Amino acid sequence: MLLDGKRLVITGVLTDDSIAWHAARIAMEQGAEVILTGFGRAISLTKRSARRLPAVPDVVELDINDPSHMEALAADIDARWGAVDGALHAIAYAPDDALGGNFLNTTAESAATAFITSAFSYKTLAVGLRPLMQKAGGGALVTLDFDNQQAWPVYDWMGVSKSALQSVTRYLARDLGDDNIRVNAVAAGPLGTVAAKSIPGFFQFKDLWDQRSPLKWDTADPEPVAKMVVFLLSDWASMTSGEIIHVDGGFHAVAARPAENP
Repeated sequence: MLLDGKRLVITGVLTDDSIAWHAARIAMEQGAEVILTGFGRAISLTKRSARRLPAVPDVVELDINDPSHMEALAADIDARWGAVDGALHAIAYAPDDALGGNFLNTTAESAATAFITSAFSYKTLAVGLRPLMQKAGGGALVTLDFDNQQAWPVYDWMGVSKSALQSVTRYLARDLGDDNIRVNAVAAGPLGTVAAKSIPGFFQFKDLWDQRSPLKWDTADPEPVAKMVVFLLSDWASMTSGEIIHVDGGFHAVAARPAENP
């Protein structure tokens, strides 16, 4: 199996339609042992979703912006496994005034919150788990991205944060390579997850993909993205680091679909 014997941390599971949940499911099916993290009142959703996985994993509380939480997670893993082989970073948040076409009016505080939670947190997770991955002889980190090479409708400061996340990925890959730790990002097409549906005007993304994606993109199917996450967490990607891998039906590669012949 692709992940036989691997010990993984999966963040960001809320409901069973999320990329993170499907990544946890496929990872388990491929032989991994998994723990999930959740946060605040939403941790009850994480625990409920955990019961729908092939085996019920433990859920550890993690507010990624609270250093004591990161320290407690690392201590838990050290006591539980002694080392860790990989993690999925599926953490993002932007205040309401940082989304929805309000770019020019967003406060510095809201923009900073979006950046720290959605981009800087990848560094926080990497540094917190680094000693445990060193004990394992290396490992893999993967984050979830939405490619922001262009400005999107309504995405605003979350888009800026995703651009920062891609840069964080490259710098982490540079600095963790000596530890044999690979760091990558998966740029997913739009999916109708709880998080995505909270973005005002999300329906516009679906319309764009329907018009332009070479492959038929299903906003209700996170599995193709989850499979790429699992691949990057596996030893099959042993020499891949610093990459932004698109799983978007080819949308990013095509300026416009060819016009139909009259």
